[in-house]
Amino acid sequence: MYIVELELENYRNYKQLSLSFENKVNVFVGENAQGKTNVMEAIYVLGMAKSHRTSNDKDLIRWDEEYAKIEGRVQKTNGSVPLQLIISKKGKKAKFNHIEQRKLSHYVGNMNVVMFAPEDLRLVKGSPQTRRRFIDMEIGQVSPVYLYDIGQYQKVLQQRNHYLKQLQTKRQTDQTFLDILDEQFINIAIKIIQKRFEFIHLLQGWAEPIHSGISRGLETLGIQYKPSLDVSETFDSSKMITIFEEKLSSIREREIDRGISLIGPHRDDVNFLVNGRNVHTFGSQGQQRTTALSVKLAEIELIHSEIGEYPILLLDDVLSELDDYRQSHLLNTIQGKVQTFVTTTTTSGIDHQTIKEADSFFVQNGTITKAQ
Repeated sequence: MYIVELELENYRNYKQLSLSFENKVNVFVGENAQGKTNVMEAIYVLGMAKSHRTSNDKDLIRWDEEYAKIEGRVQKTNGSVPLQLIISKKGKKAKFNHIEQRKLSHYVGNMNVVMFAPEDLRLVKGSPQTRRRFIDMEIGQVSPVYLYDIGQYQKVLQQRNHYLKQLQTKRQTDQTFLDILDEQFINIAIKIIQKRFEFIHLLQGWAEPIHSGISRGLETLGIQYKPSLDVSETFDSSKMITIFEEKLSSIREREIDRGISLIGPHRDDVNFLVNGRNVHTFGSQGQQRTTALSVKLAEIELIHSEIGEYPILLLDDVLSELDDYRQSHLLNTIQGKVQTFVTTTTTSGIDHQTIKEADSFFVQNGTITKAQ
């Protein structure tokens, strides 16, 4: 799939913007703080209905305006479809093929995007929250049901934490309602854990050979999903439920004392291992970067294997973060296969045919000019 047209209205520093693209590499060149990343972000938001840079949607609306609008036309194997997302202070409205989607979980997945930015290098060395967000966003692109389950889980988790806090402060003493919440909590948590196990297994299958190629066969990449509960992907639902119930029962007093849920998918993590050693703790910066790059390239292949279309790739100021060898490996992998958007302050120093053949757009103070 590839994006043919993009239109922005009141988005970040753009009052109005209209661009058209071909199914190739598109490079946005300009100094920092001119609006390059805002275009990349807009493409990402159009696909994912949320930003990779901020959790506050109001940040996306141009100063002193009431709303921001992103529109795009996406070409897929079976035809082209329009997408529209309107972000206001009241929330978001999403349309696919001119039809408003009642839930954002029904909208996400119509345009698949993979973002690789400098902050994605934190995927390996950052917090567990960063890794959870990564797997949730990626599974959500190929499984709308998962997005719905995550939303339901967050609601039950919020209710449960609120009630635990009330029990902690003695505003409530009856634990019967907590029993009811526990049952809901466990049932949704199990679905999420099973889907995460499945996803990590698929990701490992794609990432391992890619990592081996980048490391010239010297390294083997392993990816492990680490639930906060002692469960395995070999366990069936009933066994997981029993373990969950026993664990919640054993820590109930501690949870009431703390006023917070101590186990569940919101406390899970992912381990990246190179030659059996945790890259987060023991990996060099080069190994961490190779791991992050391998995972991102694996994402592209995983999405293609699940939906039969390659996603759109967004490389936001990341080429300058990679050495020549990793740069070349990335560009060789995507060449002629994936519509790619690249932002950079300069193309000098990137000596690769893919960049030389790319369409170039020059960005200066919110004005974009396509090179002739």
